[in-house]
Amino acid sequence: MHYQLVMIRHGESLWNHENLFTGWTDVDLSESGIKEAIQGSILLKDAGFHFNVCYTSYLKRAIHTANYVLQGLDEEWIPMVKTWKLNERHYGALQGLNKSETAAKYGEEQVKIWRRSFDVRPPLLDKNDSRNPALQPMYQSVPASQLPLAESLKDTVARVVPYYEQHIQKDIQSGKRVLIAAHGNSLRALVMHLDHLSAKEVLDLNIPTGVPLVYELNHQLQAVGHRYLGDEQMVKAKMLAVKNQGAK
Repeated sequence: MHYQLVMIRHGESLWNHENLFTGWTDVDLSESGIKEAIQGSILLKDAGFHFNVCYTSYLKRAIHTANYVLQGLDEEWIPMVKTWKLNERHYGALQGLNKSETAAKYGEEQVKIWRRSFDVRPPLLDKNDSRNPALQPMYQSVPASQLPLAESLKDTVARVVPYYEQHIQKDIQSGKRVLIAAHGNSLRALVMHLDHLSAKEVLDLNIPTGVPLVYELNHQLQAVGHRYLGDEQMVKAKMLAVKNQGAK
């Protein structure tokens, strides 16, 4: 038995465009992000992909990316499962700050640690901060004790991977063709799990926006290969753009 899993990071958001730490801030796609999502859909259609179910986060930039992709495939009718467990990593008190300005203030190395390290959390939000998800309507059904004030990638892995194992894997094993439209760090968490990356190896993992990532899985759902769709040089350029967001 052979399975596939397709992931796509949302297209460029308005705050990506402004180089701001976004995290759980619910900002929409930029015009470029919409084009990226549509281009991702074209790549999937040209490669002959079809889906039975789509998983995404609570955040509109991922939801809207999924919508554009499914619209292009004429598969808007398939079930879309939304879960906060696939949200971006929560950047705490950094949310809304400019990455380059933050690098100039604290140093590029510190910003790289906050952005790309495995187990270092950024500064926490105050519990009374309006950005605290426990105070926001979209998380009212989630116990406040489960909602973060900031997360490391390790924290993100701790919510993404169990959700994948408990819910998404069942759909894959049942023969459904699964699409995940999510975020840079929630997808880094999943790639780390699938590729058995170490905490050091994941430091330099940069997932480009709007480019479909296809995983080949064996009958035990172990990854046996993966590839990005599209022009190789374009993918590398997008990866480099993600890497350089934290530069002064």
